[in-house]
Amino acid sequence: MRLISIEKIEALIELKTGLHIGAGDTEIHIGGIDNTVVKHPHTLQPYIPGSSIKGKIRSLLEMKSGLMQQTKGGVLSYSILSKISDDMKKRECELILKLFGSGGEKEQEFVLGPTRLSFADAFLDETTIQYPTVENKSENTINRISGTASNPRVAERVPSGLSFRAFLTMKVFERDDSEKMLEILLIGMKLLEFDALGASGSRGYGRIKWKGLKLNDKDIQVKLDAISLFLEGAS
Repeated sequence: MRLISIEKIEALIELKTGLHIGAGDTEIHIGGIDNTVVKHPHTLQPYIPGSSIKGKIRSLLEMKSGLMQQTKGGVLSYSILSKISDDMKKRECELILKLFGSGGEKEQEFVLGPTRLSFADAFLDETTIQYPTVENKSENTINRISGTASNPRVAERVPSGLSFRAFLTMKVFERDDSEKMLEILLIGMKLLEFDALGASGSRGYGRIKWKGLKLNDKDIQVKLDAISLFLEGAS
């Protein structure tokens, strides 16, 4: 299996609503923040881990494939791929595995080759930084009969309006269909716009917009924007 090229993909992730990707706090202090966002250890500025972007795009693509019942909520694997009889669905799932990998399964590495996509952490775009770069969001539980509030909590979020610079690469090997792999990736990116990144998406957190999408320094934003017509029509 010969490596043909490594494609460079860049974009801005613009926050349309507050974003929360937790830092994994082990302690909660009285009167303090229940759950802080992940921050760079030196600059103390929030960032978006590449693993969060990759994991959410992959999850949405697997939902779209219709195989969630077979995976039982787990990650799509080569062992499941080998049991799919529908040729079109099998091709779609094969591309997902090529792009995102399958948890170190040796059989997949032998048949499908290395994972094609590599996601870097996304750091704040300096031209959009506003201060403060985090906000405290107060929440509580409302009793639906008495109307009284209880269980007060404060979550830290990155406020809407900020942008992060996303960077990823896609390896292309001989016999790879690079156009089809890019198409699958763009569908996943568009699905993320319709869904949410990070925690509490069902409560309005984590809505994003991809902007200035480039492939090897060539503007391909129009390709991503065109996908919205297909997805909105199917919803």
